[in-house]
Amino acid sequence: MRTAATIFGLGAAICAAAIPLARADDLNDYPTAARADYVFGCMKANGETRRALEQCSCSIDVIAAILPYDRYVTAETVLSMAQVQGTLGNQFRSTEYAKAAVDELRRAQAEAEVRCF
Repeated sequence: MRTAATIFGLGAAICAAAIPLARADDLNDYPTAARADYVFGCMKANGETRRALEQCSCSIDVIAAILPYDRYVTAETVLSMAQVQGTLGNQFRSTEYAKAAVDELRRAQAEAEVRCF
């Protein structure tokens, strides 16, 4: 009987330890390359200093906490495709879905600006 209780207790401890790890993975869904790409671009715009590195790293962390990665990718795609000339680019500049995606990213960026810069 004691062995069963020990095994149950050990199993519960392992499960409890795994829960925070799974939760951290859920909150950190931005790939490292995407974070690095953002930081490089941000540093180009804000100076290539140690302070800019810290502010830009903070910024992408705030954005990642607010905006799930799939919606971040959607907004970045819209911004990129909106630069294309002609009908294709116009679809990305004029649809409500595209505007909503970009607005959501802009709100997250504004929050990051307040918190990090």
